[in-house]
Amino acid sequence: MSGLPQSILFCCDHNSVRSPMAEGITKKLYGTEAYIQSAGVKSDLEIDGFAIAVCQEMDVELSRHRSRSFDEMEDWGDDLSSFDLIVALSPASQRRALELTRHSHLQVEYWPILDPTGLGESRDARLVSYRQARDQIRDRLIGRWGTGAG
Repeated sequence: MSGLPQSILFCCDHNSVRSPMAEGITKKLYGTEAYIQSAGVKSDLEIDGFAIAVCQEMDVELSRHRSRSFDEMEDWGDDLSSFDLIVALSPASQRRALELTRHSHLQVEYWPILDPTGLGESRDARLVSYRQARDQIRDRLIGRWGTGAG
């Protein structure tokens, strides 16, 4: 287990499920110890209601999250090189992060987190899938940087 980086960017496909969950859970666990953001390859979807619901179960507030893409980050002046670590939660976001950082010494890690969208027929079954993704993220965070302050 190594020390928490000063700044972490979590990324996934749409910045509507996995990366916002990772951002919110990281902020809950580690508070202001690090600067935490998230982005997607695309930002074509709003924050997912199931992601909001399962994170609320652990007092992580996601309802105010606004999805954004790597391109929007650049447009808004957020420089990827200002992050110490990029954690990609999907294969597409890993490819994009590696592509965007190929000329910098930025570390990109890939955490294969379940994509819960489209899994489960009923609301309850879908919530189970989202909880699995949430718990995978939390477990990876704690395994990597400990339980934090929260």
